This record gives sequence, C-alpha cells and structure tokens, in this order.
Amino acid sequence: MQTARDILARGRVYAVANQKGGVGKTTTAINLGTALAAVGKRVLVIDIDPQGNAATGLGIAPEKRTLTTYDVLVGRIGLEKAVQPTGVPALDIVPATVDLSGVEVELAEDPRRAWRLRDALRRFREPYDYILVDCPPSLGILTVNALVAAHGVIVPLQCEFFALEGLGLLLRTIERVRRTHNPRLEVHGVVLTMYDRRNNLSEQVARDVRSFLGDRVFETVIPRNVRVSEAPSHGKPVLLYDLRSAGAQAYVKLAGEMLQRERDAT
Repeated sequence: MQTARDILARGRVYAVANQKGGVGKTTTAINLGTALAAVGKRVLVIDIDPQGNAATGLGIAPEKRTLTTYDVLVGRIGLEKAVQPTGVPALDIVPATVDLSGVEVELAEDPRRAWRLRDALRRFREPYDYILVDCPPSLGILTVNALVAAHGVIVPLQCEFFALEGLGLLLRTIERVRRTHNPRLEVHGVVLTMYDRRNNLSEQVARDVRSFLGDRVFETVIPRNVRVSEAPSHGKPVLLYDLRSAGAQAYVKLAGEMLQRERDAT
C-alpha cells in the first residue's frame, strides 16, 4: 500500500482542476510550473486532458507525443518512459492525446481504475519537487485519478457571473474522494483568473469567492491579459513569451505565494 511518505519522496502532487472549461486550468498549470522551475524547483506537468493543450503550450508538437498519459494509465509503460523535456529548464511534461478519451470505457471493469495514476506515481523514481496534473473540464475518471493521486487541489476560477455555480459540485467531489480514496487531499488554493479591474463584476465575484472560501483563495489574482492568451500559439509559457507582461508577473507572484503557504504550513 502506498503511504504519504512514498509520494512525498517524489514531491508535492497538485491537481489543477475545475469541471468548467475555459477557466485557465492549463494556463495555470504550465505557467505556475514555469515560475516554480524559475526559482530552482524541478517540476513535472502531467497532462490528463484529452485535448492535450498543456503539451501544445509547452511547445511539444503532436508528432512528438509518441508515449503519453494514455499509455501510462492503461498500463503499457511506466510513467518515466512518457516524460519529455520542454524548452523550460527543469520543467518536464507527460503529454496527452485524444486517445485518453477512451480510458473511461477501457478501465470500466478495473476495480483500481481510480488509482491508476497514483499507482504509476508510486512506482515512479524520478525526483521532482512539484508534480502538477492538468485535469480535463469534467469530474470523470481522469479527474478522479488526479484527485486520488494528489496532496492538494489548485482550483482556477474565472471572475465571471457563474463562477460559483459549479464550485460547490467540485468541492463535494473533493470531499467524497477524501472520504473514500485519499484522506490527505485538501484544497490547496483557489486562483482567481481573467480578472479585469475595470469591470465591477470581477471585483464582486472576487469578494463573493473570498467570503465563501476565506483564506483558501490566493491573494494573487491572474488578470485578463492578451499576452497570456497569445503565448500558447507560440508554444511558450507567458513567462518566456513576455516576462514583463502583467500575466507573467502574476504567475511569478502566485508561485511565491504558493511556496510561502507551504513554508507556513510546516
């Protein structure tokens, strides 16, 4: 049986999750990972979204994704065989392809289908400080695998009218996984994304979320920023595309706040 010590030996594992699409999950995973790598941490991004956008955002062309998360989850290979370097020093990725869409059906009869990623990490011997799992916009078996394997969840939450609508469902899913599969799981933090200071609605959503979740919401907010939107089309995190942009600086600040939270917790 895997213990907390087993996983801690391979670093902190965070699922970047929200069942709503378009809230900045992949953007947060690759840019937070880049910011952590920039301060000397060794980081692995595991993409379990069949869209494969994390690999695209880190410059991994589709033809280079020959061994993927799909191969790991169905048991064809160990996790270490699917790891690829990126253009960011100290940041690696396990890419995904659309093949992942079939995992739920293929594993339907497997009693350990929810533990596939955790089992793969248990056998994984590469030393990383942080492992960030980029989840799909759903609460299906892929996201559950990430939650079962993780120490904590980072929840990107868009500053829009319906922001809180699906958050309750995600929090109930996290609590259910904590009770049944992973007692150490916690919400590490909620990241407010696409924040527009010129828009009263953004400020109202931020106040509502902080009122609802208190200090589980990061102080750092990610602004709506054109450079953040442009960067994936160039196969780069925004920190490499335009470090001076407001979006890049926000992710640098977020990484610092995340590290400080961990120091305060120890």
